[in-house]
Amino acid sequence: MSETQIPSDELPAKGRQPTAPVSSDAFNLLRRFVKKRDMAERCDMCSAELGIEHSHLIEPARRRIVCACQACSILFSGSSDQRYRRIPQRIKFLQDFSLTEAQWDGLLIPIGMAFFFRSSVEQKIIALYPSPAGATESLLDLEAWNDIVAGNRTLNEMETDTEALLVNRVNGARDYYLVPIDECFKLVGLIRTKWHGLSGGSDVWEAISTFFNQLKERSNLVGKTDA
Repeated sequence: MSETQIPSDELPAKGRQPTAPVSSDAFNLLRRFVKKRDMAERCDMCSAELGIEHSHLIEPARRRIVCACQACSILFSGSSDQRYRRIPQRIKFLQDFSLTEAQWDGLLIPIGMAFFFRSSVEQKIIALYPSPAGATESLLDLEAWNDIVAGNRTLNEMETDTEALLVNRVNGARDYYLVPIDECFKLVGLIRTKWHGLSGGSDVWEAISTFFNQLKERSNLVGKTDA
């Protein structure tokens, strides 16, 4: 009986055990892992990988927000003479905030939602409101703003460039927050991406409601006695 010959290229190397073929499932798992690694968010300063929760910086000259790791964000803390400024994380729900209908009308905001912050670049208070096209600036009556500040001392606490008064008067709401500026631009992005048609559609209004509910849950309550 003749011996069956095994081709030399199929023989295991001397002293080496033959290995089992790698399954396609293993390759798919590897691809998914590599894809997740590639999609990981990174620090815009040093490219270090970031977690889901991380710090933000703002570039006041361009009103641009960037992501930063803890080490890089510390470099921009407490300084107003650098290109970037670290955005704080405190959120205050101003439960006793005083704003009359006449005062609101005096601010000349065309919708029931807006945010106000002090700009180091323009040396004034900037008023912006969300729209399907993004953040739209409104001409602010300084006298009307000063009148509101006089009745709400907590507004004097707003950090320049990095914090804002966020107002929600949509659908009967009368909610006021002192928030990190990135929360305001998060709301702007949410409205811009979810808005459909002339009225926005149900999805965008549901998303706005969820945004403010979550913001209130994360906030510290502040009354006039605390301000």
